[in-house]
Amino acid sequence: MDHNIRPRHKGFYILPNLLTTASLFSGFVGMLWAIEGSFELCAIAILVSCLFDGMDGMVARLTNSSSDFGVQFDSLADLSSFGICPAVMVYLWQTHKFGRVGLVVSFLLVACGALRLARFNVQSKVLPKKFFIGLPIPASACTLATLVLFSEYIPESWLESILPKFTIILTFILALIMVSRIKFASLKEVEVVKAHPFTATVSIIMLFVLVASEPKLLGFLFFIGYLLSGLIYTFLILPLRNSSRLREPHKELS
Repeated sequence: MDHNIRPRHKGFYILPNLLTTASLFSGFVGMLWAIEGSFELCAIAILVSCLFDGMDGMVARLTNSSSDFGVQFDSLADLSSFGICPAVMVYLWQTHKFGRVGLVVSFLLVACGALRLARFNVQSKVLPKKFFIGLPIPASACTLATLVLFSEYIPESWLESILPKFTIILTFILALIMVSRIKFASLKEVEVVKAHPFTATVSIIMLFVLVASEPKLLGFLFFIGYLLSGLIYTFLILPLRNSSRLREPHKELS
């Protein structure tokens, strides 16, 4: 039975690690661009890194080539690409204007990202795969990356007064939500695609076309929507479900 579960060729184990390496390299190049002041290129590098990060997990699941080494390597790459890289980008872009406070908030993004990854590695085998506990670190990084791209839609009168304050507040919120107990829908579940392949394919195509029509505008709105979805589900939908379940036994007794 073990022979049937394992991939037919040992080369399959290399594919996810190559994609993880590509994600790590993209994050490294993004940091170099941020240091040079090319913040839009850095933001694009973070998004490309997120694409490779999603692909490595999907390839590992589809080829049954997941391994403990791959999990640890993926976490280290994620910390670099989605923790350090966006923290450097956001500090050099906006939060440095707040001095030590901006430095601390930017570092908080790295620290909470590391804690989020460590907790995920420890609890991944016991927690249900339908939801993430806390905001995933790639979603946090992509939110800040798309904010950089979205900034060209912001009026010039707001760029110096409102954008820096909004950026440091958003960075602080993202850091805290990563280590929170808020539940976010997992977008990596292959079983959902297998159960409804046609509907899932059409939905993905429609979403891709919508975002591709105005990527700089709708990309940021998409990640803000994902952020709000976790808050709404945790603080509104779950309490309503729990209260309805508590009422059912009372109805049966009456």
